[in-house]
Amino acid sequence: MKTKVILIGYSGHSYVVQSILMSINKEVYAYCDNAVKENNPFNLTYLGPENSETAFSALQNNDFFISIGDNRIRKKIHESLAIKKITPINAIHTSAIICNSAIINNGGVMISAGVIINAFSKIGNGVICNTGSIIEHECTIADFVHIAPGATICGNVTIGESSFIGAGAVVIQGITIGKNVIIGAGSIVVKNIPDNSIVYGNPAQLKS
Repeated sequence: MKTKVILIGYSGHSYVVQSILMSINKEVYAYCDNAVKENNPFNLTYLGPENSETAFSALQNNDFFISIGDNRIRKKIHESLAIKKITPINAIHTSAIICNSAIINNGGVMISAGVIINAFSKIGNGVICNTGSIIEHECTIADFVHIAPGATICGNVTIGESSFIGAGAVVIQGITIGKNVIIGAGSIVVKNIPDNSIVYGNPAQLKS
């Protein structure tokens, strides 16, 4: 079993990923990015962009994780590497509470400290469940969704691909949120949201 990990993307979000991987005894030793980072708090080795020859060779021979919060960029990198038949590991903090009946895809899912995922929920590839977020029973979270810290997703909610649920937002039970939606921080979502929408407020309203 591989114990060393390469991060793709090295900034604030990746520092959280580093702490998650440390909690499961994974050693992060290197990073890929477009340029060398002046701030290197973990003294990681720079391998170059993920599509460079040196970096790709290392990615093929080690575990790696795409530690980028932006859904579109994370998806693009994930898909470009999947074509080459390599996929990221999951990063699941030891303090997360995940019901045995929940289904977590095995493709670059981040589940941070204090997250709760309840019965029969489904989590897609490349999903971020950030610190202290709650996903209640029978939710379906599609690929590359980002659920920000402290957000609460109530039961039987469906969230479409690449949507972003802001910090502290609440989505009430039974709601369907489309693809590429942005829900503002602290919003209360009480009705279905169509694809490609930006909503915020209490109750959440479409941005005009």
